[in-house]
Amino acid sequence: MTGRDGSRKSIGVYGGTFDPVHIGHLVTGMSVRHALGLDVMLFMVANDPWQKADRDVTDARLRLEMVAASVADVEGAEASDLELELGGASYTAQTLGVLAEREPDAALWLVVGGDQAANLHTWKEVARIQDLATLVVVDRPGSEGCDPPDGFRYERVAVPLLEVSSSQVRDRVAAGAPINWLVPDPVVRIVAERHLYRSPA
Repeated sequence: MTGRDGSRKSIGVYGGTFDPVHIGHLVTGMSVRHALGLDVMLFMVANDPWQKADRDVTDARLRLEMVAASVADVEGAEASDLELELGGASYTAQTLGVLAEREPDAALWLVVGGDQAANLHTWKEVARIQDLATLVVVDRPGSEGCDPPDGFRYERVAVPLLEVSSSQVRDRVAAGAPINWLVPDPVVRIVAERHLYRSPA
């Protein structure tokens, strides 16, 4: 499949728990799409994020609903339910493998923060990730300048550093504080309607 200019299609993959998705996620994903001229940025919602085993995670369908509502009118952004479709624990190598099978002619770009880039050697099937995708390393507060281990193809993209986190949003909801402008308006509505994050995170 070809991209917007007739060249090889380029797909960005920005995975996360998105519990909930916030403006930092969206600004990062779309900044990368713009900087690299990607055809689409997939906001890949983790089904069962193995890195978050230390806390309760909101149901994957609700997290997907919030992401989908946030990007519904954003050109070049899509909420992906692939990891929900696959079921079980979500692993990047497996996700990229399925995407490569479904889009065999596309170039895959995997978005990671600098903090994640430095720890990629701990991920499952690292060699498979290296084969399937080019990394896009974005800086986060405290992780500026971190590079991935040897063997990865990567680009570094500068994005606005917004100091907002999902845990901060959850804590504010639990404390009865407003989350307007920290998350998109549809997320404010869904959080209120579904009574999410009412207990301390």
